Amino acid sequence: MHRTFTTIEEVFKMAKGATSNLVRKCRFLNDEMTQNDLAKKAGVSRQTVVAVEKGDYTPSLELAFRISYAFNMPLEEVFKFHPELVKKKGK
Repeated sequence: MHRTFTTIEEVFKMAKGATSNLVRKCRFLNDEMTQNDLAKKAGVSRQTVVAVEKGDYTPSLELAFRISYAFNMPLEEVFKFHPELVKKKGK
């Protein structure tokens, strides 16, 4: 059973690290684009798209831009940085 999120903020709160994304939601909103279709448009493997969606892999800045471009959306609408989650060095 798939979990549905009520707000975008709720999705971002599920982030595993200091970044989160709405890739899965963006695929759905883009005519239910498949992971494979997104992978082809972004120039990566489907497995990379899966890892990005799950938050297991933080894409490079270039890949994040390519993914956002595939959705014709600004980077900030697909990816979010959470500075409050960054661990401070030496603490």
